[in-house]
Order: sequence, then C-alpha cells, then structure tokens
Amino acid sequence: MTAFVIIDIEVHDPAGYEEYKKLSPAAIALYGGKYIARGGKTETLEGDWSPSRLVILQFETSEQAKAWLNSPEYSEIKKMRHATTRSNMIVTEGL
Repeated sequence: MTAFVIIDIEVHDPAGYEEYKKLSPAAIALYGGKYIARGGKTETLEGDWSPSRLVILQFETSEQAKAWLNSPEYSEIKKMRHATTRSNMIVTEGL
C-alpha cells in the first residue's frame, strides 16, 4: 500500500540546510521514494497548523519509507537535517 511521509520543517540554519537538500534526493530515490511536495507555498484552510516548510514523500510501502529513514545511506544526511532544522515527521498509508 502506498505510503506518504509528511515532514513539517523549521529551518534554523539555511546554509546547512541547502547542503542537506542537495544530498537527500539520492537516498530517497534509492529506497523507491519520490517528492510529491518540497517546500512550496502552503495555506491553512482550517485549524491553526501553519507549517514552516512542508515536504511530502511517496514510497511504495510504509516499510520502504522506514527503511529509507533508518538506512545507512541516509544516516549522515539525517544528522545534517537534525543539525539544521527542527522537524516533525509522520508516515501515513494511502489508498
């Protein structure tokens, strides 16, 4: 079942985050993932959620998404994200 990783990112080190953005696509693709949205304009339609930067990834399954997140290929890149941002991440199954 298709899975979507949704990440709400608040960048506090823009220069460092730019380097992360260069490195992350290859690791995502290695696990069959692809970007659906990557930092485009967001508009709150209901409630008070106002994400700073929203990223949506698509994987074939939740297992693949988790394999990417915990992979050796993404390990050092993930450390860069943690050092340059504050983020919240979920995975949800699609239809």
